[in-house]
Amino acid sequence: QVQVAEFGGGLVQTGGSLRLSCMISDRTFNNYEVAWYRQPPGKDREFVAAIDWRSGSAHYEDSVKGRFTISRDSANNIMHLQLNSLKPDDTTIYYCNEFVEIFNLDKLTRWGQGAQVTVSS
Repeated sequence: QVQVAEFGGGLVQTGGSLRLSCMISDRTFNNYEVAWYRQPPGKDREFVAAIDWRSGSAHYEDSVKGRFTISRDSANNIMHLQLNSLKPDDTTIYYCNEFVEIFNLDKLTRWGQGAQVTVSS
């Protein structure tokens, strides 16, 4: 599991944009596929996007595909998530962590504070 801190949340109107940043301190992070997750109120944590640190290859949850873009700044050990065309349903706390399959999410026991994204109508 990577050690992370999330930044960049905020309040925007529908259709607006935010950029989230995940600062990674784990010394072996560059061997991981790193991911963004979110946890809507009353729901379990869910996958949003992931990026292979070595290759830059990314994949996305269907509801954000085409709107969100994940990237990494290897020189500074930072992962970004650009959130465009935001919808009220995107409102929740966003977290970063090692990518795992959804059935292995319980293995991720170390989470940061998260970044709160709020999208108003």
